[in-house]
Amino acid sequence: MEITGKIIAVLPAQGGTSKTGNEWKKQEFVIETHEQYPKKVCFQIFGADKIDQAAIQPGEELTVFFDIESREYQGRWYTNINAWKVERNVPGAGFPVDATDPMSAMPAAPDFGPASPTDDLPF
Repeated sequence: MEITGKIIAVLPAQGGTSKTGNEWKKQEFVIETHEQYPKKVCFQIFGADKIDQAAIQPGEELTVFFDIESREYQGRWYTNINAWKVERNVPGAGFPVDATDPMSAMPAAPDFGPASPTDDLPF
C-alpha cells in the first residue's frame, strides 16, 4: 500500500534491546494527505540504518510505501503501519525520488521557456 502527503510530525526515536540481546531502533512519523478531507496517518520505520537512510524531515512531501500488521497482546489488538520504502516528491521533476535509493535522484529537465512565435521550423 502507499500514501502521499506532507510530513507534519517527526516523533522521537525509540530503541532498546530484544530478549535475544539484539539492539533495535524505530521512529514514528505522521503524514497528512492532500485530499478534500485530509487524513493523518502515523507510520514507523524500523532499524537505525533505514531511519538514517530515509532522513525524513518535517514539511517534506513524500510517498510512503507500507505494510499493515496487527497483533494481539493480552486480549487487545495493536496495529502497526510499517514503511518499507520512502520516495521524496520533488516539485517539477515529474517523478518521485526514492529516499532509500540514492541513484534514483535525477535532476529536473531545464525550462527553456515558451517557443518563439517567429519560429519558422517545419516541425
